[in-house]
Amino acid sequence: MTNKLKYFVGNWKMFGDFTSFKTVNKINQFSRKYKKLHKNKIILCVPNTLIFFFNKKLQSKNISLGAQNCHYYQNYGPFTGSVNSQMLKKTGAEYIILGHSENRSEGDTDKIIEKKINSSIKNKLNVIFCIGESYKQKKNGKTFSTLRKQMKNSLKKISNLNKIILAYEPIWSIGTNNIPKASQLKKTIKFIKNESKKILKIKKPIKVLYGGSVDPNNARSFSFIKEIDGFLIGRASQSAKKFIDIIENYYK
Repeated sequence: MTNKLKYFVGNWKMFGDFTSFKTVNKINQFSRKYKKLHKNKIILCVPNTLIFFFNKKLQSKNISLGAQNCHYYQNYGPFTGSVNSQMLKKTGAEYIILGHSENRSEGDTDKIIEKKINSSIKNKLNVIFCIGESYKQKKNGKTFSTLRKQMKNSLKKISNLNKIILAYEPIWSIGTNNIPKASQLKKTIKFIKNESKKILKIKKPIKVLYGGSVDPNNARSFSFIKEIDGFLIGRASQSAKKFIDIIENYYK
């Protein structure tokens, strides 16, 4: 295990209300006391309805708040029910998750995601860009070609690479309690880092998180894979105890 900065990102999905600030506050109290805080970056991506309220009450440098998606149009417009990156930035969001498989399944194409990434960066949001293969693609040996295509199609016109974090989320692992074998995960993360350097023509690799059934029970096992720069945590992040346990168990 290295001493590199590790990201612990919570994706609350469509869960939470104003009373959920109790969860955020417990995580915040933990972050203030935790001795290894200098090694961690905690980000909670909550529903849009909660970002401003949480940001106003939190007043903490230890936790950053983020959104989970946005409309691709960066200015105001006639898009009923939609929220753009400019609006999210004004609520207090610092990060945004884009390209999640759940959004892809509802119509987000690589081209749309590219527009969302550019819009978010222009509005000074840090982008957590999700990529991942389905079980069918994995079974047919198309994991690497799928990841390459997703990166190439959505990142080729990005201007500020310092605002991008990649998140490898194999679709077949999300919410299933099935995680890749350590050897395969290490190989895949290395591929993503090397391939992203080629696509973006950069020397220093982009940080890559892992997401997919991360919980307190398996957190420790990931600590031996030095290529992983952090985690995108789904359902477990909605519980302060589970989220805190993941961080603590990772360092045991």
